[in-house]
Formats: sequence, structure tokens, C-alpha cells
Amino acid sequence: MPVDGVVGREPGTGVSVSGLPEYAGGAARKAAHMFARNAALDELFEAVLDDTGDAVVRPLVSESWQRSLAAAINPATSQPPLRFDPREGRERLSAHPLHGIMPLLRTNLVSIAEEAMHVVVVTDEEGTVLWREGASAVLRRADRVGLVEGSCWSEKVIGTNAMGTTLAVGRPVQIHSTEHVVRAVHEWTCVAAPVRDPDTGRVIGAVDITGPRSTLHPAMLALVTTTAQLAETQLRSRLAVADERLRTRNQAHLASLRGTPGALVTPTGRIIAGEPFGEWPERVDLEALTAGAARVRLADGREMHVEPLAEGFLLSAARRAGSRPASTPQHALSLRFLGEGSPRLVLDGESHALTLRPAEILTALALHPEGLTAERLAFQLYGDDGNQTTVRGEIHRLRALLGPELLRTRPYRLDAVVDTDFGRVRRALQDGRVAEALKACAGPLLPRSDAPEIRGVRDELEVGLRRAVLESDDVELVHSFTTHRMGRDDLEAHELLVDLLPVGDPRRAVAESRVARLLAE
Repeated sequence: MPVDGVVGREPGTGVSVSGLPEYAGGAARKAAHMFARNAALDELFEAVLDDTGDAVVRPLVSESWQRSLAAAINPATSQPPLRFDPREGRERLSAHPLHGIMPLLRTNLVSIAEEAMHVVVVTDEEGTVLWREGASAVLRRADRVGLVEGSCWSEKVIGTNAMGTTLAVGRPVQIHSTEHVVRAVHEWTCVAAPVRDPDTGRVIGAVDITGPRSTLHPAMLALVTTTAQLAETQLRSRLAVADERLRTRNQAHLASLRGTPGALVTPTGRIIAGEPFGEWPERVDLEALTAGAARVRLADGREMHVEPLAEGFLLSAARRAGSRPASTPQHALSLRFLGEGSPRLVLDGESHALTLRPAEILTALALHPEGLTAERLAFQLYGDDGNQTTVRGEIHRLRALLGPELLRTRPYRLDAVVDTDFGRVRRALQDGRVAEALKACAGPLLPRSDAPEIRGVRDELEVGLRRAVLESDDVELVHSFTTHRMGRDDLEAHELLVDLLPVGDPRRAVAESRVARLLAE
């Protein structure tokens, strides 16, 4: 006999609420309905586990139970396993695509959940809890069943539950009471919806509301579903902005391949622009790429050359080593000079490793597109001891690599559309996009360089990024900075993080410990 989506045993043995008298009050009738529903589920749960009778549940739950039992889930399991501690969970959240939409989730769900005595949860694609919020009383109850940051709620490890099941089936679900395989969570009801990455189409996490089984309102499923859809819409908007920015900054690389088919590719392998138009797949597989030059084969059999740009990749028809496009009326130069690795450039689709001195010259010329005289360039690279003769020798060797039509003289300047990783950080800071600047900053600019010009820009980026983070008073941004190589040993940043974190936040103890260690050094 149907009980809110649950099918009972044969007539006469199931539990029904249809016999309630018509004069029963709304609250009394609701309580009686809930009692009967829970009793039916309890009975069905035991019957299925004992393999007695012909009890069945709705297909969604039945199929989930079968997957859970096939994974040898023990109904007596007390808690889900911890994949990592809460501190690492916060770090993973800051690097997760859902981090940017946390304000949306808080606005739409947290206040409602707190009033209704529920917990709002966000998981990654594996069902591991990255974040939770809710009323303190219900959070304490959640602690007792292991619903904490870092715990894993996939079906494979804890059986049927809304978070794990929504990730398994890829659609919104509600799991009520004894529909959970594990008895320890029979007092809970949860609703969850998956969130998909608009870039790859893959499920990247789940949004969940969990509460005591007697209090969760039926409308919560619709609320969670709508919120997950809003999250995907926001992710899609952010992706469109990033795509347009990538196209605008790198169109010259594509234009420089005139006479050779080519395309601009995002870091995840999506093709967002191509020449000739209409002859490209939606995406290419870049997972096998390593540093430097690489080749990929498209589905139609064409072999393509792939070169990394400061952001994204340039795809071009493979050609013989040393050959160039038939016509190159416009050059495109991409410089990747941040971090400890060897500096590299990509010129018209061809990648080259550089030693320090040519990288310093290119940095100075990129910073001064109007051009520099030999005297001025010598000063910026060597200071007062700069020698113009030395500079001219370095320029001569660099022109042999780049070509005289790109590296012009009188004054020295780059005749190309130049894209740099340090310029990307600079622009993000100028526009107030601090989180983007932090993410784009792979490390200091040419860290082995002592050239005055390089030192000045390197300090500008480091100081500017640090100041922007510390002045933001954004706890998540400050936390990301303290885990970044630029702020890992920054005492003031860790002290600020301690001040910003609430007393109950597990990250606070970690930050306090870090402050003590830095003070002792």
C-alpha cells in the first residue's frame, strides 16, 4: 500500500494512514501520517535486510540499496570514513569550482536551514564534505553521526544517502529515514542535487540539506534543486566571461597562423575559436600533454601541434620543425615567467625555453611597449654599471631567435601582440579581482634575476597581491593566501586569519599553531 512513495507489503500487511478519521486536526493528522510513514519504512527496511516477505521500496531507493549491499555496506556502521581533516577540507573548498558560488548557496539556503533546524552541506564529486553550516544544535547532532567536513558520504562507503545517491544517479533525490542503509542515520532525512561543471559537463559536487526526519519540509527538495541550477547558471556565466577574456587576449596567436589551420583551446581542452571556422570539434583531449611541445590527433585523423600560452593553448596544424606559416603579417608572443620553473615563450605557435638574460630583456620590453634605447635597457638590466655593448650583444642573439621583424631596433621594441603571465596577475589586481590574481600567480617573477627592473616588478606584484588580500578581510581569501607559496610564511597574514576565523572553526587552531611556529623562528 503506497506510503509517500513507499510501496508496502501485500494488502492487509502494510501500514496505511487512510484510516485516520476526517475530524482529526491538521497537526494531529500530520503527526499520525509521519508516524505511519516511518513505521512503514522501518518495517520495510528490516524485511529487505532479512530477505523476508515481498517488501519493496521505490525504484530509486531499491536500486541504491542494491548498489550499497553489493559494496558490502554494513547497516551497523556507525560513521562514514574521514578522508581528510577539516583544515584540509577548507583548503580543498578554496580550490574547488564551487568556492566562487558559496555566497549564492549561503543566501539561498543557510538562513532557511538554520530556522528549520537543518544542516546545509556541500560535497565534492566523490561525496566528501567540503563545507557545512546550520543551527548549532543540529550541527552537534550531525557531529554524532559523522556529518562533518572531511567525511565521505558516497554510496560506496556509507550506503544510500542523498549526497551519495544524487552523485550516483546524477539527479536530485530525497532519502528519508530508514531509506538510508546505515541504521545510525535513520533519524535523518536529506535532500540533495548534483552540480555540473558547464565546462566539462561532469558532476563536480552536490548541494544537500539534512535534518531530523520529523522536520524536513517536502519543499526542501525543490529549493535544493533550484539552488543547484542557479549555481550552474552562475558557473556558466563565469565561464563565458573567462572564454571571452581568453579569446580577446590570444586572438593574435590565432591570427599569426594565417595559412595554417589553428584554434584557441581553454586549459580544459574546449575549443573556443578556430580558423577556418566550423572545422573543429567541441574539445580535444589534453590530458596526455606534458611540458613543452606536444601533438594530438583529432577525431577526423588530423594531427595537431599544441603549445601552451600564458593562459590556455594554441592548436595548429603540425608542420615540419623549423618551418613557419606561409604568411605571418602579425606576430603573437606569450611569455610565462612566473615561478621557479625555466622561463618559456611561445612565438607564433612554437615553444622555446629561455635562459635568464633573454627572459629579462623580454620582460623589460613587454613592460615598455613604446620601446627602450640601448642605454635605458642597459640601466634597467644592470643598473648604473650597465654596458650598452653588452646589451647590444644580447639583443643580437635574441633577434636570431625571434626574427628581426619582431624585435625592432631604434628603439628596441617588440612588434607583436604580447601576452604574459605576470601581466595577467597585474591586470587582475588593477581590476580588483584579487582571488583571480592569487590563483594566476604561480610564484615570483624570474626569482633568480637581480635586474633592477625585474626586482621592481617582482616586488610590486608580491606587495600588491599581499596588500590586496590583507585589506580584503575576506576570510576565505586570506586562508587561500596562507596556503599559497606567496603567503605560507607570512606572520601577519596568519595572525589576521586567526582574528577572522570564528572560535569553533577548526582552521583557527591550525592558524594559531602556525603563528606560534613563525614567532619562534
